[in-house]
Amino acid sequence: MIINRSISVAPMMECTDRHFRYLARLISRHAVLYTEMITTSALLHGNAERLLAYDPSEHPLALQLGGSDPADMAYCAWLAEHLGYDEVNMNVGCPSDRVKAARFGACLMAEPELVAECVAAMHAAVSIPVTVKTRIGIDEQDSYEALTRFIAIVASAGCTIFVVHARKAWLRGLSPKQNRNVPPLRYDVVHRLKQDFPPLTIVLNGGIKTLNQARDQLAFVDGVMLGREAYHNPYVLADVDRWFYADPRPASTREEVLANFAAYLEAQLAEGSQLSRITPHLMGLFQGQPGARAWRRALSEKVRSRGAGVRVIHEAARQLNTAARNDYAYC
Repeated sequence: MIINRSISVAPMMECTDRHFRYLARLISRHAVLYTEMITTSALLHGNAERLLAYDPSEHPLALQLGGSDPADMAYCAWLAEHLGYDEVNMNVGCPSDRVKAARFGACLMAEPELVAECVAAMHAAVSIPVTVKTRIGIDEQDSYEALTRFIAIVASAGCTIFVVHARKAWLRGLSPKQNRNVPPLRYDVVHRLKQDFPPLTIVLNGGIKTLNQARDQLAFVDGVMLGREAYHNPYVLADVDRWFYADPRPASTREEVLANFAAYLEAQLAEGSQLSRITPHLMGLFQGQPGARAWRRALSEKVRSRGAGVRVIHEAARQLNTAARNDYAYC
């Protein structure tokens, strides 16, 4: 399967689980979706099939792995391919202390040879693409020379696709949340990387909030990855198919997306999923629309009510429409 990487949705912990990915796929048929980072330890010692479960509609779908043992990474990559994933991605970008303590994530930028060993082992185990998501640097190791050395070593092991977060990671002194905004983004570094490694596929990540911004960046790189904006405002994906994939079909309206998701939610609840694990993903569906605050409030409050089920989102939609009508009445 050849994956068009023009637009993708970033792996985000506690955000891009299977329920959010289903919602995103209802909005865009073509954007590449990524799982949350799943560690090799979780897959080796937990219920791998449950952790890796997904809906067939989610393709193209990539599994992001956290780990640094080549044999474990190879086995988990094989497992991903066996279960039908379209790509396996190695996390070399997460700056959290917990991830650093387990010796994976952004700290691995200091060990390009180990990353290359993992990539080579995964590449030998599977036929699907093995990709790496990384930063432009870590701590004081933030020179362009250090970055190009990292890319060259990992590419020599068979990785031809890099997702590059255009902000360096501070492993000391900043929380992961703070590191989302500090230090400044350096798109120019990612652009230069594509110029210096033209055979490689370079996907830019970090700070992109609109499709216009994404389209501008595609003049310099091969793809753009949307992060927090796609989660907090998922309907930003509505024009992706038409703008970037030449799909002439009209985008589903928010109301159509919600109706389709309601059917999915009902099926998930029947299988034992928890309502409180699913409804948070809907909070941003009406971002920027009249009544959005009433929608979010209703979802937050009603999900805790006794016997709550799929009717929660129907009631939230009713309150959204009531609030929207009141807003218009005062215009």
